Amino acid sequence: MRRGLLVRPTLAARPMLATPPRLAATLTTVAALSFGCGGDGEPGVVELSLGHVGSPGSLYDVTANEFARRVNERLTGRAELHVYGASQLGGDDAMLLRLRLGTLDMSIPSTIMSSMVDAFGLFEMPYLVHDREHMKRIEEAVVWPDLAPRAEAAGYRILAVWENGFRHITNSRRPIHGPEDLSGIKLRTPRGVWRVKLFQALGANPTPMPFSEVFVALQTGVMDGQENPLTQVTSAKLHEVQDYLSLTGHVYSPAFVTTGAGRWERHPPEIRAEVEAIAREMQAFVYETAARMDEELLAELEATEMAINEADPARFEAASEPIYEEFATTVEGGRTLIDKARR
Repeated sequence: MRRGLLVRPTLAARPMLATPPRLAATLTTVAALSFGCGGDGEPGVVELSLGHVGSPGSLYDVTANEFARRVNERLTGRAELHVYGASQLGGDDAMLLRLRLGTLDMSIPSTIMSSMVDAFGLFEMPYLVHDREHMKRIEEAVVWPDLAPRAEAAGYRILAVWENGFRHITNSRRPIHGPEDLSGIKLRTPRGVWRVKLFQALGANPTPMPFSEVFVALQTGVMDGQENPLTQVTSAKLHEVQDYLSLTGHVYSPAFVTTGAGRWERHPPEIRAEVEAIAREMQAFVYETAARMDEELLAELEATEMAINEADPARFEAASEPIYEEFATTVEGGRTLIDKARR
């Protein structure tokens, strides 16, 4: 078995062994205090912060740093954006709490949004999004008119739609060609109720877990596998502790540049407007970078000892239809959201 341009220093690409709880709590507290004091920025300059869970070299890392570069270049002397990557400010759940409490300006949540606002579970529906052009249509038809207002009612404001990516399954037991191959596999998932429901329906044993803990869980056998875009797999070195990559593409996960409504409204309107405009114009860079990375990273993985196989999407789609029906009947307006997204 093989086993933030102001950018804050990022953590090592490969997660280390778990930090003792007391030390972890201390480090978190220190980070929160140092972050909350506003740093050593120039007087009169608005200090902005963005946190994300992506490892160095990931799509999150590359795009967040490019966002910071553009903001800091255009708003020189007026605002500075600092990036805290690699879960330096905690997992997605912790950062969403920081947004609500007003101690963080922005984060880039993805799957976890479905645990905060159930309608975001739309993006947990298998094979819903065909490609990035389709995602652009869904953004205009669903995200801004339907999902963004629901997020705002929950205390969050969506500034822009970026990408996490098309997700694939890796594991240490066997190739995954169809749902039957997932039987009994202990599979790490992100925190999202519909992702757990999906993999339960497909026969796996899914367990939600922060991304920062995944490498060690796979390395030690606590988990057999996980599912993520290739950029997360390679940047976190998950291929070093997994034998099989199955190209399922079962879910496309958008990422949402998100802020807490309270803190964001305290910044000068002209600063907010410019940052929001830059966030939205970043989408073209995000999509172009993501498409390029998909090709390059697959080629890199093919050069490793990892066994790579194509899965059968039709078998996964057939097995996951009950998830669509449950979403349609249990989430307010769920059927309408599905219908609008599928057009």
